[in-house]
Amino acid sequence: MAINTPHPDPIRQEREDAWLGDAVLALYARQYILRTKGAMEQEEFAAMTSNSFLSAFGPPTRVESWIGLEYQKGGLPAAFEWIEQRLLPLYLKQRKNQQRKNRRRVNAGGWTV
Repeated sequence: MAINTPHPDPIRQEREDAWLGDAVLALYARQYILRTKGAMEQEEFAAMTSNSFLSAFGPPTRVESWIGLEYQKGGLPAAFEWIEQRLLPLYLKQRKNQQRKNRRRVNAGGWTV
């Protein structure tokens, strides 16, 4: 399912792959949030797709390019599986840790900071 032909400039090629990967990640995140939360939650969407989160795996553009390449090789199912196997576990762990941290703040002082 190759969408674009290889570009002679590897930096441009990575950016083009990342452009597709960014769109695929956004679609995955929105579907995941609607499926698990039953509502549109912009804050969670931003956390799942942020450069800060992606940088845990490497340069964000490179991570998005990996997603884009998976999409080009196998469509949405392949790209979504790649996200679920590689990105989602760390995202869920970070979210759980953040929730635990927020509960400790509330319990310690009866209010959040």
